[in-house]
Amino acid sequence: MSRAWLLPEQIADVLPSQARRIEELRRTLIDGARSYGFELVMPPLLEHLESLLSGTGHALDLKTFKLVDQLSGRTLGLRADTTPQVARIDAHLLNRQGVARLCYCGPVLHTRTDNAQGTREPLQFGAEIYGHAGLEADLEIIDLALDGLHTAGVDDVLLDLGDARIVRAVLGGVAVDENLIEALARKDAATLAEFSSPLPAAVQRGLAALLCLYGGAEVLDAARTALPAQATVARALDDLAWLANHVQLAHPGVRLGVDLADMSGYAYYSGPRFSLFGAAANTALARGGRYDEVGAIFGRNRPAVGFSLDVKALALVAAERPALAAIRAPWGENAALRASVRRLREQGQMVVCTLPGHEHEAQEYDCDRELIEVDGRWVLRAL
Repeated sequence: MSRAWLLPEQIADVLPSQARRIEELRRTLIDGARSYGFELVMPPLLEHLESLLSGTGHALDLKTFKLVDQLSGRTLGLRADTTPQVARIDAHLLNRQGVARLCYCGPVLHTRTDNAQGTREPLQFGAEIYGHAGLEADLEIIDLALDGLHTAGVDDVLLDLGDARIVRAVLGGVAVDENLIEALARKDAATLAEFSSPLPAAVQRGLAALLCLYGGAEVLDAARTALPAQATVARALDDLAWLANHVQLAHPGVRLGVDLADMSGYAYYSGPRFSLFGAAANTALARGGRYDEVGAIFGRNRPAVGFSLDVKALALVAAERPALAAIRAPWGENAALRASVRRLREQGQMVVCTLPGHEHEAQEYDCDRELIEVDGRWVLRAL
């Protein structure tokens, strides 16, 4: 038996019912971003590799598919993340002096996934604010992300907060092994102690303290005594407390978590970072935070904050939506019938014409009305 038509591992076709859910979510998320004033951009799927990987670190390099351009001979990459492209657009194409609110939604490709159930072709939606260094922009991004999950029908959302500045301040500029970073993220005390043993005693104490600094909002108060009394640490904790307070006021139903040892995007984020979890999701549904250095490689180092999510993953846990209501109509050459069908579609109605011989086939759509002829006129009748 030929296997030529089989798809690569963790690449899959999306069939009608799920495709409808994904597309509805995509439109909802873009409309939600537009209601905040975000402008849609559409970066290309591939571009020169050095541009795609600018300032993103080693992890994204490993995730990026690479190929040679037959026209120029240069190495191209298929994007694994859209943020570097949006940073390039902000820096070189828009080049605005004030605030730029940009959003996007398109496929990205990964050479590998973070979990066995994940796809290597996420449909990435994201929103980013460039040009404002204040926490007002961070809060707006969190609000938009929470609103997006709410409109998708995701209940019992957990907002997990952290800040990249805290771990950097504890390390005090000391170069560390990648194993130490992973141990800190996994809360692996034994491995952390092993790899931090060559470090100064103060750094070891700070790293050990970080292992226990996760939980609810009370963690922020505990951190003020457990961590070194440094201005950077105090400022980061103040920022997180401000964000937590404002989020709880605007979204009282959202649960709040704090994890000061979370190393997600350690080499990428420059300030507050967050993850959003749903009750039915094993991994984060959305991630975001502040990454003020993202535009530096493009010669325009200005404040930036944003978030992204995989629309396909969100569709798996989003609330079920009813099938779309439609009108069933017979197929025919009658001019009046065809004019009636065309007029209904122009009004925004969905009209499914039953092709000859297929009158009893099931449809993706819920036909709650039908178009019938009464006294020479085509009229709607409820089913």
